[in-house]
Amino acid sequence: MLRGSRCETAKCPMEKQWRQQPPGMHAFRRGRASEYGVRLAEKQKVKRHYGVYERQFMRYFHMAERIKGNTGTGLLGLLERRLDNAVYKLGFASSRASARMTITQGHIHINGRRVNIPSYLVKVGDKISVKAAEKSQKLIRSRLEELGEPSLQNWLALDMTKLEGSVMALPGRDDVMIPVEENLIVELCSK
Repeated sequence: MLRGSRCETAKCPMEKQWRQQPPGMHAFRRGRASEYGVRLAEKQKVKRHYGVYERQFMRYFHMAERIKGNTGTGLLGLLERRLDNAVYKLGFASSRASARMTITQGHIHINGRRVNIPSYLVKVGDKISVKAAEKSQKLIRSRLEELGEPSLQNWLALDMTKLEGSVMALPGRDDVMIPVEENLIVELCSK
């Protein structure tokens, strides 16, 4: 309805079949990404998935370097342990951005105390609960009904009646759902 008359011809920009190429007239000359480009793309994928900025990401990387064991697995474990990620995985929010907003507005408590910092790292044994106020309870119940039954990972447990989740164990490499090669990130960041 709002399309122009040009969309009724074969030259319609919405219908062109060659959209697989990147924009520009010399797109066919672009070669493979360099080694640096491949590593940077992996890092950017992880940063965008978890919604962290460069400085935060590098802070997590330096923390992961100090952890015994594989640095890449430690990095992904730290990012999984963020409170906004845990709230999203419990089903209290529809996305990580929504989880950050829910946390900063004060709807989430950890071990009975209000925490309004989305980057808070949860520990084993922490109880993540919803504020006792009726408004908060109603908001989270509506989100849980919207999403249906959340598919919990083995490091989290959820009590639907109390609206309370608990951290049973630290997340491992198997709990990270995005296809990422963490060794490329370690190679890029350790320079």
